[in-house]
Amino acid sequence: MGKKKEDPEILALKMELAAELGLLEKIEQGGWGALSSAESGKIGGLLARRLRKG
Repeated sequence: MGKKKEDPEILALKMELAAELGLLEKIEQGGWGALSSAESGKIGGLLARRLRKG
């Protein structure tokens, strides 16, 4: 089973949030797997909050 394709709008928002948190360089160098669970959770929480706002 392959990876699920991510919505480009969601990916753009995740990248924007990562930049706001100062994590963009870390992601660019090591991919999303380079983040700690706390860092990923912070991005996920902010993403959920923004998506709920609409």
